[in-house]
Amino acid sequence: MRVLYFTFGVVFVDQLSKFYIKGINIPFLNISFEGMYYGESISVIGNFFKITFIENPGMAFGLNPGSEFKLLISVFSLVASIGLLIYLYIVRKQSLSLRIALAMILGGAVGNMIDRTFYGIIYKYAPIFYGKVVDYFDFDFFNFAIFGRSYDRWPVFNFADVSVTIGVLILILFYKQHQKEDEGLLTDESTLNETEVKEQVLAEKNEKTIGEDLTGKTENDKTDKGKEI
Repeated sequence: MRVLYFTFGVVFVDQLSKFYIKGINIPFLNISFEGMYYGESISVIGNFFKITFIENPGMAFGLNPGSEFKLLISVFSLVASIGLLIYLYIVRKQSLSLRIALAMILGGAVGNMIDRTFYGIIYKYAPIFYGKVVDYFDFDFFNFAIFGRSYDRWPVFNFADVSVTIGVLILILFYKQHQKEDEGLLTDESTLNETEVKEQVLAEKNEKTIGEDLTGKTENDKTDKGKEI
């Protein structure tokens, strides 16, 4: 499935950007990069757009469900990623827009799943499945409140989040087209099943006819031989 190149591309860019922001140290490869310090902010477009290094301990919008749910969230993201991969294979013959959307959502899910699953071990601050998601895109869109929390800027997010959002938007924009394709596939499958049944019935009739012909010929041969005697 070539569409998985989108998934691999998203994961690669997402992880590369996170290593650049957080820094990485791999002694045996002689790789050492300091990165940004936690909370550091670099202005890109004035106060509107900044690169700000924070870590998300749990869910979207910086919500922290607590350590007792951390493992559940990490495992769920792993299972969801596997489920998306399987579904992507199931719809491999459907429209390109649907497959690209699912591939981008899968890439974003895998990108953040890597943080939750392995970053605690890589950066030596938590066991497996207890890592934090690295976020850095910081925009000043508007003030709002959600889940009982007020925000004066949009919650900081990352490239994986962008990929998931774009994938969902594609699904919404092409929803009617995808729905028509599903209905078309169901119709084709129904027609195919009817055709198979008809072919099977016809084959059985042909076999019966051939069998009757053979039986008739056998009886005629016996009669002819009886006359000869």
